[in-house]
Amino acid sequence: MKTTKTEVKYVEWLNAEDMHEASKKWLSELSFVKDEQHFFEDLIKSYTLQLLDSQNFPKSKEIVESLNKLQKKNYTLIKMIKNHENKLQIMVDGIDQLKEEKTYKNKHRALILDVSKFLREYRKLKTQLFDIIKVVMKKEKQKHLLR
Repeated sequence: MKTTKTEVKYVEWLNAEDMHEASKKWLSELSFVKDEQHFFEDLIKSYTLQLLDSQNFPKSKEIVESLNKLQKKNYTLIKMIKNHENKLQIMVDGIDQLKEEKTYKNKHRALILDVSKFLREYRKLKTQLFDIIKVVMKKEKQKHLLR
């Protein structure tokens, strides 16, 4: 039996107002992620010595590298969305430009997938970071109690 690969499409009608609202929401979420990433950098700096511990180092290194990659991806996504938002004029200018409008909608659909994927990856990384920091903090607390 052969399986065929199907492509998922966003079938809801995309009007200019909905795309504008979606873009604003994405920019808001990505801006928050950017601020949160600065917090994570400070958190990692606060626990650098503990994270360099031989037990934690491989996982810590992986998390820090992933955080750096996601920071770059976040910056890229913000630029892409701002650029996309600036081109919204194509949809609302009252001129029928079917090819350009279709291209704009396809780009919007691609952004839907990209932003969703990014946010899933980011949440996963955030959970991993909090898990390792939680372990480090418990060890620190135990050391202080034993003194």
